[in-house]
Amino acid sequence: MGDDVFYTEGLNFSCTQCSRCCRHDSGYVFLSRQDIKKLTDRLKLTEDEFVDRYCTTVPFGFGHQISLAEKANKDCIFWGDGGCSVYEDRPVQCRTYPFWSHILDSEERWKNEARECPGIGIGKQHNFIEIRNALAARVRNQPLRRG
Repeated sequence: MGDDVFYTEGLNFSCTQCSRCCRHDSGYVFLSRQDIKKLTDRLKLTEDEFVDRYCTTVPFGFGHQISLAEKANKDCIFWGDGGCSVYEDRPVQCRTYPFWSHILDSEERWKNEARECPGIGIGKQHNFIEIRNALAARVRNQPLRRG
């Protein structure tokens, strides 16, 4: 992506805590080694205990990636009592939404995502540098792969 992207002047987004990105729809929250470290420290678990209790492995390429598990109703495993129980230590994937490369690929995709997320287009203006930093954080925190 060059600097001629549609968001050079920034984009507005403020989380409305509607929880649409955390509940009622199946999806993956891929975890990096840093994500797992933060969550195991928070929950006082070993990596193996954490993965066994809160994660699933997803076939990906020639191996598997680790993703947060979902409850039977498709809510995130950490969703409860009206919010995220690990919000302060939530994974980078959650932390950087909606500033993901496939959403920022075009203005049309951004507008399509806004149909699902009421926080897109309102509230805080995120400047070009903040958006690029969110994209870079996703690249730096690649999902952990297993066998």
